[in-house]
Amino acid sequence: MSRTALVVDDSISMRQMVCHTLSRAGFQTIEAGNGAEGLKQLDGAGRSGKRVDLIITDLNMPVMDGIEFIRQVRSLDQARYTPVLMLTTESSGDKKMQGKAAGATGWIVKPFDPARLVEVIGRVLP
Repeated sequence: MSRTALVVDDSISMRQMVCHTLSRAGFQTIEAGNGAEGLKQLDGAGRSGKRVDLIITDLNMPVMDGIEFIRQVRSLDQARYTPVLMLTTESSGDKKMQGKAAGATGWIVKPFDPARLVEVIGRVLP
């Protein structure tokens, strides 16, 4: 059974690159354009009995940003312990601290190296 990843980013091209990388690593992917859509996708997956094993989210998005998205994800029983990686252009220590406080598992700065992304995923998923 393959693993499922939720990719949340307002950039369609970035979602496509991340999803392509994840597909090559054996993941099925679900996409969302912002945090609010990500929560809907997570809820829909749960209702259909599909488990989301990993979440990768951008920080700066319209409607709901990545920090608020992570806070809300961590309040859900089905995703409380799901690894969440921030994949963003932001690299400031303050933003990283906010992400960690919200519940982010890790932080990767864009542009990303596909091999590095897969390596980090291997560390956060059992």
